[in-house]
Amino acid sequence: MTHTASKTPKLWAVIAAAAFILLITIGMRMTLGLFVQPVVNTTELSITQFSLIIAVFQLMWGISQPLSGALADRFGAFRVLSGGAVLLVCACLIAPNIPTYWGLMIAVGLLLAFGTGSGGFSIIMGQVAAQVPAHKRGLASGLVNAGGSAGQFLFAPLVQGLVVLPEVGWTGTFYVWGTIALLILPVSWWLAGGNNAAHTQHTQATHGQSLGEAVKTAFKTPSYILLHLSFFACGFHIAFLVTHLPTEVALCGLPATVASTSIAIIGLANIAGCVFSGWCTSRVRGKYVLFGLYTSRATMILIYIFSPKTDFNFYIFAAALGFTWLATVTPTASITGKLFGTRYLATLFGLTMLSHQIGGFLGSYIGGIVITQFGDYGWMWYADALLAGTAALLNLPIREPETA
Repeated sequence: MTHTASKTPKLWAVIAAAAFILLITIGMRMTLGLFVQPVVNTTELSITQFSLIIAVFQLMWGISQPLSGALADRFGAFRVLSGGAVLLVCACLIAPNIPTYWGLMIAVGLLLAFGTGSGGFSIIMGQVAAQVPAHKRGLASGLVNAGGSAGQFLFAPLVQGLVVLPEVGWTGTFYVWGTIALLILPVSWWLAGGNNAAHTQHTQATHGQSLGEAVKTAFKTPSYILLHLSFFACGFHIAFLVTHLPTEVALCGLPATVASTSIAIIGLANIAGCVFSGWCTSRVRGKYVLFGLYTSRATMILIYIFSPKTDFNFYIFAAALGFTWLATVTPTASITGKLFGTRYLATLFGLTMLSHQIGGFLGSYIGGIVITQFGDYGWMWYADALLAGTAALLNLPIREPETA
């Protein structure tokens, strides 16, 4: 009893540290759409060009997930997390000083993507899984995931408030981001340093299988492929919404504050959604949790399509959608861990995030093409709903082991 109690404060500290890092990296990632209008209005970039930059960001962020996971599995998490923080600072210094297409492509599309990706879901969930008992991983992952939602809730009003100030603008906002990114360094040192023993144990317990063998085994497993396909659909509609919601609000004749408030509401609602998703994942199979989340998304998008476009309805839509926003991460990571164990979870879950972000690349970029060619998003909303429904159905055939 005493031994268990002595571990409880450590578990909460691990959860808090992991959630704090996600708060920063996901907060930045999820509020990039708020830069679209300020950048387009103050530079020579078109909305299509900046949409492509954000689309490349989405794709590179996805590539960073298995890469950072594999590097962490091989060299330790602190080196990857601290290196990502340095990339974030560099990105935030380059973007306001080289506000050209290629300057922003390098700063945002590459450096910011790999910087936030190095502190993203794959490596963070891998750290948590290695330090939390199996029966508590679902809820712990949900609580950590809520940190990313809190970042979206906090960063949305911060970014919107700064970009409208003449003395700050979008360029000064990047300097603020660079300062915030430095906070990752001490927290990641503590989080990764506390995982040395657990990492060694996992390494010794699975010395018979290499990383390459684990990846080959995973891609021969149909259930793992279904996870990739559903996460691809998830990435498409999430990236479309987070990139183009501010422009959709502007098309409806509503002020920019409606967009930033909606994004903040999404983040706030998702805090509850992530905790609820983690609680459910600890009690029922993750594939049923994913089916419910994706089905509700498809329903909410269809309701939005046929609803009057008022500020109140945007807030209702944001709250309902926000409850499912990042809630899919916990059951997806849980299923991956059940199928293959935790030793290479950072890499294997990172690969599912890559599929997610390939969908995200297409959602961001195609959205920019559609608005440029047709003047509204039209059929993109129907495609969004269709993909959400498809993602729901893809999870049902997954053969998910029972939780011990």
